[in-house]
Amino acid sequence: MTTGVRRRMGVEERRQQLIGVALELFSRRSPDDVSIDEIASAAGISRPLVYHYFPGKISLYEAALQRASDDLAARFVEPHEGPLGARLLRVMRRYFDFVDEHGPGFSALMRGGPAVGSSTTNALVDSVRQAAYVQILSHLGVTDPPARLELVVRSWISLAESTALIWLDGRRIPREELEPQLVNDFAALAAVSAAYDEEMAALLRGIVKDEPADGPFAHLAGRLIALTS
Repeated sequence: MTTGVRRRMGVEERRQQLIGVALELFSRRSPDDVSIDEIASAAGISRPLVYHYFPGKISLYEAALQRASDDLAARFVEPHEGPLGARLLRVMRRYFDFVDEHGPGFSALMRGGPAVGSSTTNALVDSVRQAAYVQILSHLGVTDPPARLELVVRSWISLAESTALIWLDGRRIPREELEPQLVNDFAALAAVSAAYDEEMAALLRGIVKDEPADGPFAHLAGRLIALTS
């Protein structure tokens, strides 16, 4: 019989461990419902030692949120290969993977949690939205977006957030349906804007011409035509 020896962690290693433990707990329950004692117990250390690395739950929550926001922003990164509809669908699948894994924490962040309203938290949330915005523009091949395109992309990002929050509240609609619906929502927003602006119309024509007949955008067009026939 052998006795295990607990290895002493360095400062940064311990900080990262605590962030990971906190993120796991915040992913299962609202941060408001998670105590420092629970975090300490899950990390296998004492409560005072948690405070040695973080001055309070808010600072630990913000550190966990930083890691989560980096993860979420990375899920919008997609190779520029294949039709846009298929790329956006892969992004939405990864986005909902994150929402599924971090439901209570995601919901608390967007609806109100212990650090919501702080400049740090707001900046992190905005950084994720901006990263998503930049990624979508890069897939559209646009560096200096006109006002209508910026409105479409930012509105779509907000729509994805709202849809995810509604989905978390009971999961009444299968995510396998919501993911392609959000891709079609992007096309619909762009189409409405294109009806009022020739620059947007030219952009939309460029998107549609590269879409396959079995792609999500073509599927939406077929459904709309069927509704009017």
